[in-house]
Amino acid sequence: MAKGRELKGRIKSVENTRKITRTMEMVAASKMKRAQDRVAAARPYARVLGEVISDLYSPELAERFPLLRQPVQVKRVAVLVLTANRGLAGAFNANIIKEARALVQQLERDGVAVDMHIVGRKGIGFFRYLGRTLLTARTDIGDRPTAEDARSLADTLIAQYIDATLDGVYVVYAKFNSALSTPPTAERVLPITPPQRKGAARDFILAPNADAILRTLLPSYMRNAVYRALVETMAGFYSAQRTAMKSATDNATEMMNVLRRTYNRARQAQITQEIAEIVGGAAALE
Repeated sequence: MAKGRELKGRIKSVENTRKITRTMEMVAASKMKRAQDRVAAARPYARVLGEVISDLYSPELAERFPLLRQPVQVKRVAVLVLTANRGLAGAFNANIIKEARALVQQLERDGVAVDMHIVGRKGIGFFRYLGRTLLTARTDIGDRPTAEDARSLADTLIAQYIDATLDGVYVVYAKFNSALSTPPTAERVLPITPPQRKGAARDFILAPNADAILRTLLPSYMRNAVYRALVETMAGFYSAQRTAMKSATDNATEMMNVLRRTYNRARQAQITQEIAEIVGGAAALE
């Protein structure tokens, strides 16, 4: 019955694996819900902020605010790549990295120098393996990004853009459309391009004036863009992890059923053989 014992050991091993993947699936589902709530909370503020900037925008103001300045020639840009610290989420991290590599390669083909800023162990490990110099390598941003995390990432890039050290800033992240759709997205966040206004522009009473308001709103708009990218990436990660763990649990269940059927057939075959031997022995004694 050596084969039977081996099968029982494999069944126990697969059963233990299924317990782990099932637990991880439930944990990911719980964290995904909280991450979705943060995405839903961040979007209305971003929408209204964009509408206000769009209503206040004018070519004259754009000449006076560096964050609205469109560079004559793009020589150097920063690419901020947002990945997760952990895996077990299917191709989630790989897709973001693939999108980032495609963007970097396109920029470099156009003769643009690229500064790399990476958040997440998966992205850091990959680009270090390629030998890229990383100006930022952050692993301290957990699954609950804060506005302060976004500020710490954005303010350095804002300062470099104002000083004309950079001619553009891109963010590569997972855009959260739904639990089943989190496509990798490369978005240019600097220079700021006011979103297209839907509907008629509203009248504002400006105090003290448009210049003072934009001086505060423009950096906030950039920080908010980074914050939204962070929370959407985490929501996408837990959605991908839940899907991957559910698939692993289903595969483990199917494997257990196959192993149990194989074990039962082997046991039945052994019992049949033993009965045949007993009957044969009894017949020989007659």
